[in-house]
Amino acid sequence: MKEYFSLRLGKRATSVQIHKKTLLFSLIALFLTFAVAVVSLGLGEMKIHPLDVLKVIFGAGSEQDALIVQQFRMPRIIVAILVGAALASAGAIMQGIVRNPLAAPDILGISGGASIAAVGFLLLFETASIKWLPPIAFLGAMLTTLLLYILAWKNGVTPLRLVMIGVGIKIAAGAIVTILIMFSPFLLQNKALLWLTGSIYGVDWNDVLMILPWVVILILAAALLTRRVNIQQLGDDVATSLGSYLQWDRFLLLMICAALTGTAVSVGGDISFVALLAPHIAKQLIGPSFGGALPLSAFIGALIVLLADLVARVAFTPIEVPVGVFTSAVGAPFFIYLLYKNRNR
Repeated sequence: MKEYFSLRLGKRATSVQIHKKTLLFSLIALFLTFAVAVVSLGLGEMKIHPLDVLKVIFGAGSEQDALIVQQFRMPRIIVAILVGAALASAGAIMQGIVRNPLAAPDILGISGGASIAAVGFLLLFETASIKWLPPIAFLGAMLTTLLLYILAWKNGVTPLRLVMIGVGIKIAAGAIVTILIMFSPFLLQNKALLWLTGSIYGVDWNDVLMILPWVVILILAAALLTRRVNIQQLGDDVATSLGSYLQWDRFLLLMICAALTGTAVSVGGDISFVALLAPHIAKQLIGPSFGGALPLSAFIGALIVLLADLVARVAFTPIEVPVGVFTSAVGAPFFIYLLYKNRNR
């Protein structure tokens, strides 16, 4: 049985090969994401039947249901999907660059840089609008990634140096954030801790419009570099011998990873382990090829964050638990499992 089928584009002899397993699992993940989104849109203080939710989505629901679904719940659902897809895609890129299933932006300090910028902003500019927080966190992630690349450079950047220095940056970032919180006023401490835990509470359509183009464009940019990531997975010497611009490709991919992380963190806070979990699950389902792992990771990441947000909203009503609590509760044991599984490598 053939693993691929060809899709011809236009009248010319141009075709694209599509991996059947990737397409199958991507469609399954997409269906599950849509189903969970419909259920989540109907749950809350006022419950709406899934069929009524579907009517609203397709423009045939009542005015009251449309108000609740479209204005109050749908922005949060879309943000959860976008944040999960961005984090998972960033994790897939990072694991492709480093060639290590334990690599992720939050483990290598990129999310920590965004946290320093966000908490520092909350401390230094108490009266500033909260709308400035996303671009500040985005800038922190980008600058931290640039610092990581500079510190890892020695006649080029190797995956091992990226991991070692990234872990060091993560530890240093955690210490700096702790110090900043200690010297913050009590009210700002609560706000900072909520953001650090990871929460998409209170988002609106402005947040959706702010991150939507970034997530779409950056994932498409990563998809265009699929072959370069696959070549890097063969090893530095082989990639160089095949004519790959290894260091330039690595830098470009690392900055795309940072931009995706910064985009997700800027709205969702420091949601941990999604970038680690989703790519690993995708590779277990379809294999290590980056071309298949990237889109499937994005769908799985969206599903993970969406499920975590659903549980966070309804499991402990009227108390709402941050999304990051549930992703960490699942991710931490999974990380220990990966460490155990790869202990002899």
